[in-house]
Amino acid sequence: MIETVTRDGPAIRDATPSELATWDRFAVDGPGGHVYQSRAWGEHRARLGWRPRFVILDDRHRALVLVRPFPIVGGASAYVPRGPVADPSEPAEAIAARTIALTEWLAGEGIDVVAIDAEVPAAAHGVAHALASAGFRPIPEIQPSRHRVSLALAVDTDDAAVRSGITKSTRQRIDAAERSGVVVRRHDTAGWTGDHPLFDEPDQPLAEAAGAFATLLEGAGERLGFRFGPRQVFIDWWLAAHAAGHLVYLEARDDGVSLGGLILYRHGDRLSTVHSADAPGVRDTHPGVMHLLRWRAIQLAIREGRSEMDLGGVDVGPDHLGPGKGDAMAGLYEHKRSFGASWQPMIGAHERVIRPWRYALGRLTGLLVRTLSRAGR
Repeated sequence: MIETVTRDGPAIRDATPSELATWDRFAVDGPGGHVYQSRAWGEHRARLGWRPRFVILDDRHRALVLVRPFPIVGGASAYVPRGPVADPSEPAEAIAARTIALTEWLAGEGIDVVAIDAEVPAAAHGVAHALASAGFRPIPEIQPSRHRVSLALAVDTDDAAVRSGITKSTRQRIDAAERSGVVVRRHDTAGWTGDHPLFDEPDQPLAEAAGAFATLLEGAGERLGFRFGPRQVFIDWWLAAHAAGHLVYLEARDDGVSLGGLILYRHGDRLSTVHSADAPGVRDTHPGVMHLLRWRAIQLAIREGRSEMDLGGVDVGPDHLGPGKGDAMAGLYEHKRSFGASWQPMIGAHERVIRPWRYALGRLTGLLVRTLSRAGR
C-alpha cells in the first residue's frame, strides 16, 4: 500500500525505509511515547505471528499497528499497543481525531476491528467522549494495568528535594539497605552516563541476569496470584529492548547473591516500572532492598531530566479500581505511595468493530484453527 488520504485530515500511509530509520525518535522518545510503539516491539511481535505495520499519521506522529489476519474468511484484527501515542500537552480533540483517522484508514485497508489502549489520562474527558461518538467502546484491558502510580519530577530537581517527599520509614529502609552493603547493578545501553557511584557495573551478561530475574517473577506470580510467561518470550524481548536502549534492568545484590530486580522502560519524558520481584525471604533478611531499587530508579530519572517516574500499576481486572484494605495489591500500592507518588487514572482500552459479521466469523475460524493445531501436536 502506498498512500491513502483521510476524508478530513492529512495523508496517512505506511512508513518508508528512511522514515523507519528515525521511527523511535517520534514513537518512543517524543512526548507521551511508549516502548510498545517501537520498531523493536513490532519486530518482536512479528516473530510471534503478528504483522506489524509502521504507519505515518502526520509530520510528528507515528503508529505501530499489529495486524492478525483471520483465517479462511479473510479480513483481520488490528491492535495499536499503547497507542496511538498521546502527548499529554495536546488538546483532547487532537488526540481523538488522530485515533479516529487512523481507524478509518485501517478500515479502508481491510481491517475489521481495531483495539487501542493509549495512556490517555482520564482527566482528558473529551477523548473518551469523542471515541464513543465514533463507535468505540471500552473493553477489558489488554495490558496488565489500566492506571499507574506516578511520581512527578520538577524541572531541575535533585535527590534532596525528591527525598523530602518520601515517608520517613521508606527513607530509613533505603538507608539500611545501603549500609548493609547491598549494591545495585545497572544493565543499560543508553541514558545517563555520569560517574556518581549509584550503580555497580554488571558482572554477568544480561541474558544470565534476565534468566535469574524471570525465575524471581515466576515465584512472585505464585505468591501474588498472577501468571508470568511464556518465560523465553519475555527474555527475548528484554534482550531486544535493552539492545535498542529502551530497557534498563536494575539488580540488587549482596555478596554475589541476587536479592531482587527491577525492569524499567525509557520512553517519552519518563522512566516506567514494568516488572519487579525479590527473592523469597529477602524482605526478612534485607527489608529495604525493593525500596533501594525504586530509589535508584528515581535517581536515574532525575539525572536524565525526566518529568515523571512511573512506578507502574497496581490495579487488576475486572474493575481496575485502586486497591483497598485487604486486597492483594494493597501493600504494593502503599509501598509506591510512600515515595510521594499518586494514583493516575487512564481512560483504558477501547475497541471499534468495523465489520461485525466478519469479526464474528474471524473469531470463530481463528478458534477452530487453534483448536485443530493443538489437537494435531
